[in-house]
Amino acid sequence: MENSFFNSVGKAGIGSRLRMLQEKITDDAANIYRMFGIDMQPKWFPVFYTLSQGNFTITEIAQHIGHSHPSVSKIVSEMVKKGLVTEGKDANDGRRNVLSLSGKGKQVNEKLQYQLVDVKNAVEGILDNTRHNLWEAIGEWEFMLEQKSLLKRVQDEKKLREGRDVTIVPFEEQYSKAFRELNVEWISTYFKMEEKDYQSLDHPQEYILNKGGEILVALYKGEPVGVCALLKMDDPEYDYELAKMAVSPKAHGKGIGWLLGKAIAERAKARGGNTLYLESNTMLKQAISLYQKLGFKKVVGRFTPYERCNIQMELQLNN
Repeated sequence: MENSFFNSVGKAGIGSRLRMLQEKITDDAANIYRMFGIDMQPKWFPVFYTLSQGNFTITEIAQHIGHSHPSVSKIVSEMVKKGLVTEGKDANDGRRNVLSLSGKGKQVNEKLQYQLVDVKNAVEGILDNTRHNLWEAIGEWEFMLEQKSLLKRVQDEKKLREGRDVTIVPFEEQYSKAFRELNVEWISTYFKMEEKDYQSLDHPQEYILNKGGEILVALYKGEPVGVCALLKMDDPEYDYELAKMAVSPKAHGKGIGWLLGKAIAERAKARGGNTLYLESNTMLKQAISLYQKLGFKKVVGRFTPYERCNIQMELQLNN
């Protein structure tokens, strides 16, 4: 039944499969302790083994075995009740409480040495009779998940999949309402609408398109959920400005801001632009992070007509 389920669900069931494997090994471990006459729970082993090497604080043990401080503290309390561990002051620093194996704990440790040898040999016997070395594979998985967690990897895959349902299209009159509403919703959430906002949002043709700019619209399954404008600048340093980017809250997490930003930068470059400019506010941490990923860098000392602007950035298009 188990094999049938995992054959059906495939690699998406890795958590359940590892949990079942862990339960099998943990059940066997409990029986192995009983077989050797050792009154100890399997979950205590990392703490017990560490203390068999010397005296340590709870913090030091937690760092050494990679567990949380509360988890180690709870295990230590259980081991103290069993009489395996004692707590005392550090001889060299009276402010530190250190843990050590009790007399009973040291007796258990002597028994444990035979168990460790037999368990090691049994595990090596399994590894010798399998095509894939699980021990080495676990190390590889731990390394890979330290680089990027499974959660982050699934988030990235979700963005890629949903991004395939996103289409970036040029502005048309039918998107006027979405252009205005998405921006009003976004600006009003964090700031207040200003006169310059009303001009461009109420009259995009006059204030953006007729002045040599563009507006792009992100459609998710045909519905407009994101917008961004490219403004032509009359400036000796900058050719175009990225502005009026807004994504509907219901479409967050799909990478739409990234797709719009990349598309706007490509349009600016296609028009012969060398630099792309934008204005934002540092309280918008996700937006600033997006701009940095797109390659924007902070600049200072420029005039802005917007009260909400406290950071200005630029992107070199020909790098």
